[in-house]
Amino acid sequence: MKAKGLLLLLVLGAGFNLFAFNNSGFDKLVPQQQEPKYGKDSVKCITNLSLYVEPYKYWKQSRYKSDVVNDAIKPWIYVFNNCPRSSQNMLIHGVKIMEYRIKNEKDPALKEKLIDTLLMVYDKRMKYFPVYKGHSQVGKILGDKGVAMYKYRPSEYKEAYKVLLKSIDMRKNNSKGAVFIYYFRALTRMAQNGEVDPSEVVDAYDRISNFVDANIAKYKASGNTRKAEINENVKGSLESMFEPFATCDVLVHIYQKKFDEHPDSVDLLKKITAILDDKKCVDSKLYLDAVVNLYKAEPTPESAFLIGKMYLKDEKYDKALEYLKQATTMEEPDKLFDNYMYMAEIYNYKNNYSKAREMAYKAAGIDKTKGEPYAFIGDLYAKSAAKCGNNDLTKLVAYWAAVDKFKKAKAVDPEMAEAMTKRIKTYQKYFPTKEIMFFYNINDGDPYTVGCWIKEKTTARSLKK
Repeated sequence: MKAKGLLLLLVLGAGFNLFAFNNSGFDKLVPQQQEPKYGKDSVKCITNLSLYVEPYKYWKQSRYKSDVVNDAIKPWIYVFNNCPRSSQNMLIHGVKIMEYRIKNEKDPALKEKLIDTLLMVYDKRMKYFPVYKGHSQVGKILGDKGVAMYKYRPSEYKEAYKVLLKSIDMRKNNSKGAVFIYYFRALTRMAQNGEVDPSEVVDAYDRISNFVDANIAKYKASGNTRKAEINENVKGSLESMFEPFATCDVLVHIYQKKFDEHPDSVDLLKKITAILDDKKCVDSKLYLDAVVNLYKAEPTPESAFLIGKMYLKDEKYDKALEYLKQATTMEEPDKLFDNYMYMAEIYNYKNNYSKAREMAYKAAGIDKTKGEPYAFIGDLYAKSAAKCGNNDLTKLVAYWAAVDKFKKAKAVDPEMAEAMTKRIKTYQKYFPTKEIMFFYNINDGDPYTVGCWIKEKTTARSLKK
């Protein structure tokens, strides 16, 4: 079969009749009911539909590897040119057929014509089948077309960008992952070439990452781990492309202007705090100003948490504690865990060790898989050891309790095993000798309660030489 010749005829024959539209016409797509469903020769149309479908089925069963697809090309061309309204599946199948031909075509000129045909397939589907089961599918088809435009003609990224943007505007978080990725890839190229302001990249990232995050949360909640993982991968790709534009200097420069213009806009303040926090740009004055304004406009536990963190960083412990206490009603476990650990740090700085331990235990109750609270308490015990005794024995017994906590941290959090093992070895060197224990009538393995503020039950252990 002379497949190349047939396809060339397809391109030339279809070129004058295909549906063409520009960006302003996306929302005006309507079925062309005046055209007969089966064309001018319905018998020939139905015959060719049947002739292309059978070899296509076998090709699909071969996972699109068999050359039987060549038997489907000629009848498919006839249907595509003469009765495109006859079958939406014919147009869906046409995408596969064209992609196969593009992949295997060696002649650059003919490959370009095949790419034209592929894009025409999407156009015809939007023209004749804009609605499916009562819902518009134009946005979805536009997304597929935009991906194909960028994939096969990357130099025309600006045209692909327009199509992909329209698709996302229509479908939002229902867009495919590939649509998000190729849209953002096109936009970042435009920014790198000076064709758009970098602020557009930042705004676009903020918008579509919210869509992807919503999908991840939705699929995790429904137990669909496969789709959740797909969206996690999409998010990773977006973050990788965004990285060159995500420097703190760039973000602050972009958002400072917006903040100065609208310092009380809650939506803007949420956007600024979220993106600066995500990119660890919390050292800027802009971040603190935005957080404080957000709290004034919408006093929530989350905004109190952000302010508390900032005051903690500036070593304004009383102010930090004031806000972190207001943040203890947060519902998000990870943030609530951090909040209690920040409070524990503050009480430690204020030498209120019992209160610091209390906060650490609250954090441990929120996430039982993290060893950080126990390591923190162990450090409190170790630093208190000398102060909590008045003789050769009691100045060392707190190290028993400290090592117990390091072992607990190691047990609940395997990722901390190496660090805790080192810490255990360090503080075991401070255990009392057998001679000291003998002098105070204590033996290895005896139960012992550490005094002072610690009041921790432990087991007596002598220094191993």
